[in-house]
Amino acid sequence: MPLNDIIMTPPTLLDRSLNAVWHPCTQMKAHLTLPLVPIARGEGPWLYDTAGNRYLDAISSWWVNLFGHANERINGAIRDQLEKIEHVMLAGFTHEPVVALSERLSARTESAYGEPLGHAFYASDGASATEIALKMSLHYWRNTAQPQKTRFMSLSGGYHGETIGALAVTDVPLFRDAYSPLLINHHLLPSPVPAPGQDAEEAASKAADLLAQHLAEHHSQTAAFILEPQVQCANQMAMYHPLYLRRARALCDQYGVHLIADEIAVGFGRTGRFFATEGFARPDFICLSRGLSGGYLPLSVVLTRDEIYQAFYDDATARGFLHSHSYTGNPLACRAALATLDIFDDDQVIEANRQRAHWLLAASQPLAEHEAVKNFRHCGMIFAFDVATQDTHFPKKFFAQALKHALLLRPIGNTVYFMPPYVLDEASCHWLGQQTLHALNATLSKS
Repeated sequence: MPLNDIIMTPPTLLDRSLNAVWHPCTQMKAHLTLPLVPIARGEGPWLYDTAGNRYLDAISSWWVNLFGHANERINGAIRDQLEKIEHVMLAGFTHEPVVALSERLSARTESAYGEPLGHAFYASDGASATEIALKMSLHYWRNTAQPQKTRFMSLSGGYHGETIGALAVTDVPLFRDAYSPLLINHHLLPSPVPAPGQDAEEAASKAADLLAQHLAEHHSQTAAFILEPQVQCANQMAMYHPLYLRRARALCDQYGVHLIADEIAVGFGRTGRFFATEGFARPDFICLSRGLSGGYLPLSVVLTRDEIYQAFYDDATARGFLHSHSYTGNPLACRAALATLDIFDDDQVIEANRQRAHWLLAASQPLAEHEAVKNFRHCGMIFAFDVATQDTHFPKKFFAQALKHALLLRPIGNTVYFMPPYVLDEASCHWLGQQTLHALNATLSKS
């Protein structure tokens, strides 16, 4: 047969992706046996692949999507902004969306804490926000004649991102071990997460006592304490009592140390309040990302108090905060974030989520009672349980079974969790619980 008569089959989307894209947080060789899922579109809580199969996005596409895919109100805001200005540098320029978003976030913090964190510094992702907060804190102490305050405290099991500064205060070996030669060692403190069978408030109190001991000895060299309020998401959704937040705030005040709230994953109502620290501790810095734009566009922000801002306000350029990102304060992302805040206000989302959490709790009861399930827990709109199995391949097997049952669920180790968008009705909550139970039983039967 002549060569020109041979019909060449064009490569599939999966082939093209494997050949050209280095996927995040992935051992690429795993996709030889666990194929990528080629997504064509989304609608509400559903993702649709190129074959027309649909999957309930029960983890909000890695915790970012708040109000469903292809949300009409957020779509409309972005379209409107697209006809005006798509991007302009924020050094020496400004624009309405970034100003309006900063004002509204400031007002949110004033409502939550009684005083505003009224100065917003923007970046594109959570790790960048962590870097900004760490650098701002250290630079503040330098500008206020305390340059020896260069050390940071963080919690065991904590995760704050994978850039070098953020990774230095992260305690997840999978992420940091390979890069340890690049990292500065900071102070790692015991987590307030209770041990199995331990009272949560007792665990928080004991951990706070250890924090007090550490600060009494090391406060003069310590710039800030960074933590994830209430839930350490990457640490298998480990949850702790908010008493720890109250004690941490009081101790940081006592010893002159900044408190950085990493709300990148747990902000925007995930723990049941708009801010996870709301009602418990007023931070000196809040890091926000993921849900900030409703899950639409890369955007992060660090909010801080006027006292910190004023320490940089000077004639000398070197005293300014010399940090930048090319797409800082992108107008399209800011409009998406403003539309997201509109939905929170117009739909009374925090209140509505209390009912949604009740539905999810009821739907999860058969899972909580399953003989292989341990430590079923929830905080606001985050639900998690651990599966007692010796199968080291459980996460991959469960993920595959969940897809077969029309669910996007990506376990962290042996921990299965729900962190869904805020658009589920009672029927879809029940369906999520039922399908998860089927996927769990199917996984265990094949282990």
